[in-house]
Amino acid sequence: MIEQGNTRVLCTASIADEVPKWLMGKSGAPPEKGWVTAEYAMLPGSTQQRKRRGTDGRGTEIQRLIARTLRAAVDLKKMPGLMITCDCDVISADGGTRTASITGAYVALAKAVAYARKQKLITGNPIIGPVAAVSVGIIDGRAYLDLDYPLDVRAEVDMNVAMNHKGHYIEVQGTAEHGTYDKKQLDTLLGLADKGIRKLIRLQRAALK
Repeated sequence: MIEQGNTRVLCTASIADEVPKWLMGKSGAPPEKGWVTAEYAMLPGSTQQRKRRGTDGRGTEIQRLIARTLRAAVDLKKMPGLMITCDCDVISADGGTRTASITGAYVALAKAVAYARKQKLITGNPIIGPVAAVSVGIIDGRAYLDLDYPLDVRAEVDMNVAMNHKGHYIEVQGTAEHGTYDKKQLDTLLGLADKGIRKLIRLQRAALK
């Protein structure tokens, strides 16, 4: 469970000794690498008004973002024939659900990898390093880190940033909701995101100990 303010997301990881068909080797040869994917859902009671069950366009886009980011944390060639699916179920939504999902899902993924190694499903350690994400934005001309819902709906600029433990960017999604933003503001937001993600990675490492 990851909690950021009033946002709470339950993150689980499931292991299967199979991979998507397109990863299978030719002529029945064993697959040369594994796969990491994700599913994301906001539960009906996670928002003030009931959220309908089922995947919509927004949910599909978010789960693809989560999966892409998590795959940057592993060397898929070191987990051949193994697929790990990370499920992110939002229990309470107060902004930043996609970024909280990424941060929490990495912990679940790392635990699943450790279990797979213990069960001898894989031999080496495919984990490259932690990944995490956070939201940043500009409200009334001022930069904010980790927006809650009241800030998010007022944001002139709204941005989601995913990074790895080396400070390298995996994904940056930035939109000017009202007007535009300049390079100085962009640099400020990326600096805030870097600061927040470094703290989140410290918390991930502490949780995994």
